[in-house]
Amino acid sequence: MAASGQGMPQGPQPLPGVAHVVAVGSGKGGVGKTTIAVNLAISLGKLGYKVGLIDADIYGPNVPMMLGVTRQPNIVGENRIEPILSHGVKFISVGLISPGDKPMVMRGPMLHQIIRQFLQQVEWGELDFLIIDLPPGTGDVVISLVQTVPLTGAVVVSTGSSVALQDARKALEMFHQVKVEVIGMVENMSQMTLPDGTVLDVFGAGGTEATARQFGLEFLGSVDLDPAIRAGGDRGMPVTLAGPDSELRKPFYDIARKIAARAIELEEGVEDVLEIS
Repeated sequence: MAASGQGMPQGPQPLPGVAHVVAVGSGKGGVGKTTIAVNLAISLGKLGYKVGLIDADIYGPNVPMMLGVTRQPNIVGENRIEPILSHGVKFISVGLISPGDKPMVMRGPMLHQIIRQFLQQVEWGELDFLIIDLPPGTGDVVISLVQTVPLTGAVVVSTGSSVALQDARKALEMFHQVKVEVIGMVENMSQMTLPDGTVLDVFGAGGTEATARQFGLEFLGSVDLDPAIRAGGDRGMPVTLAGPDSELRKPFYDIARKIAARAIELEEGVEDVLEIS
């Protein structure tokens, strides 16, 4: 492989010991992307996979709160970072380095350096899946990511509302432009069931599935709007910790199984890359 003048290889480089790298993104903030990423990581862990999670949402690093650990990571060896282990998932976040309410104000080069450090200077060890929680939108973090490591694929999260889906389509096009396979789409906060059994269509259930169909992508599933999911994230005890045996948690596990199966297919070259037109 070609090398730069400093003897370093050019282009994205695989992470030693990491089998699959999957990005979780959204075009719009506020659709629960981090909730999906955290519960997906835990679900994969409960299904027997070795899982890591990078909180690459630099401006809103909520993963430490959702996983219930906020201490700074240890530095080991030759200036290497030891990821935090919580609920069976190894994770790293800028929220561990700069905790509290102080905002992270960064330009592109600083963002690129942090993403590279999270990927290349963290002792991830052997992982089946490294999940990357992206910031919303189509900014510098995604470019830095694809320039640093080959992605197995991406998952796009949206609600069913037309406003959210307008931005989700931009995210789909972004991944297409940077030549990252979109594994599929997830609809979050799809419906809400009241105690009396009444079902509320809060954000337009079904819109994400229709968009996936429009783009020729797999619809991975929907997660309903339930206060228990929010409460679990607030307490650092995500609902998926209790396993898949309930209507509340089952959708996360079904989505995790589909993502794992598709990621393995893509790595093995079973199918050609599906492009968005």
